[in-house]
Amino acid sequence: MMSEKEVLSVIRAQEDAIAKGDARATVDAMDADVVIFDLQPPLAYRREEARDIEAINTWFATWRDAVTVHMADPQFMINGDLAVAFGLSRMTGVKTDGTTVDSWSRRTIVLKRIAGSWKIVHEHASFPMAMDGSGRAMTDLLPEFRNA
Repeated sequence: MMSEKEVLSVIRAQEDAIAKGDARATVDAMDADVVIFDLQPPLAYRREEARDIEAINTWFATWRDAVTVHMADPQFMINGDLAVAFGLSRMTGVKTDGTTVDSWSRRTIVLKRIAGSWKIVHEHASFPMAMDGSGRAMTDLLPEFRNA
């Protein structure tokens, strides 16, 4: 389906921009009114705060070479000019202090077709939380991919 391919191309282009450390291209995928629920605090980034190129470059600078973020096997729901992609996302890289990061999280991306182009209007990334009272994010879980 064409819309599915168009939506996936926006997601993959943003992932490629992240891997290249290109903050401008990373935010180009986002609508001006975007709301992001990201892994790091605060609870929400809105509009220009979510599209802050300087802050994104500061985050890129915490990685030794590059960081990759990849949504594996996304599922799509598309209705007219609104699309939702959801799935598990893998982040890999080496921090400047030598710490290796290889974690899976849950990710949902909502896109809207605006003037013929798909733009991210909302993104939500999260880790499951340990239910033992520790409040610890479970960053070491591995996915079980199944054919539905």
